[in-house]
Amino acid sequence: MANAHLVKNKNGGPKIAVIGVGGWGKNHVRVLHNMEVLEAVCDLSGDRAKEIAKKYNTKFYSSIKDLFSNERELDACLVCTPTKSHLSVVKEVIENGCHVFVEKPLSFSSKECEEMTDLSEKAKVVLTCGYVERFNPAVQDLKKIIQEQIYGDLLMMEFHRENRMPLHIKDVGVIYDTSVHDIDTAMFLFGKGPNMVFARAGKKFHLYEDFATIMLGFEDQKVAIIASNWVTPKKVRTFSAVCTEGTVNGDFITQEIKIDQGDATIIPRRQQFQEPLILELQSFIDVIEGRRKRPVVTSEEATNVTKVAEAALLSSDTGSPIYLELK
Repeated sequence: MANAHLVKNKNGGPKIAVIGVGGWGKNHVRVLHNMEVLEAVCDLSGDRAKEIAKKYNTKFYSSIKDLFSNERELDACLVCTPTKSHLSVVKEVIENGCHVFVEKPLSFSSKECEEMTDLSEKAKVVLTCGYVERFNPAVQDLKKIIQEQIYGDLLMMEFHRENRMPLHIKDVGVIYDTSVHDIDTAMFLFGKGPNMVFARAGKKFHLYEDFATIMLGFEDQKVAIIASNWVTPKKVRTFSAVCTEGTVNGDFITQEIKIDQGDATIIPRRQQFQEPLILELQSFIDVIEGRRKRPVVTSEEATNVTKVAEAALLSSDTGSPIYLELK
């Protein structure tokens, strides 16, 4: 069982540490602190770890070795370190018997993803990945519309994710940092992976690719177009779903959707804004405490996202479509 070795903190919840508290990691720290399950933070920058720990009144460490030497009753760790360090960090977390949540992508290498999955299964710990848009209310609304075929069959998806490059990203390009969100969302909404990937990407201002357009081909001629860049000054996070009987347009940021059907435009009223990260981390806690059988994002699904990202880079390099057979 996922909660077989669970150690309760003083508030009755699990004990969770965050490894890597720059960039997105500090948001995880904030949410876990508010949930009263934050036990410690760890970052190679001792000053940064100390600063974050002081802000949230928790313990801090500047090495994973020190973290596990002193925190012997941790239940889980969130890994928010640079992508290319994920495998080595996850190995240490699993070796210490902890469940692990890895901020996306699981890895830049599908082989590393598979190795992590094997290690977690042998250790009987939960391994999941932070594809937070799965928890976005706008995406959840669209998923329900598709499942219930309210506007017919989903034929085509289009995503636009644009902004200046995040300063903390040093080791991957826009495809692994940004496009992967929409690759995962497309597979979630279509209910399966693509069998073909075609992409064009380029670099203008950065070490790795900073703009990319990816086409994913699914069964029955269905398609997703994913456009991402680190060039546009204005932040854009939108999607469009073309169904046989209508079109659903949405905004990841405002969580609003607009439905165009015939001459009518419908804008469903959102009851209240919900922070997807809170929903995501609560779901992870539900899994490790045994209230949920499996993570919303399995390590196998996260591995498939990486396989598609690998194919996109290969397609861009070769100028040819890449054909896949995903599990």
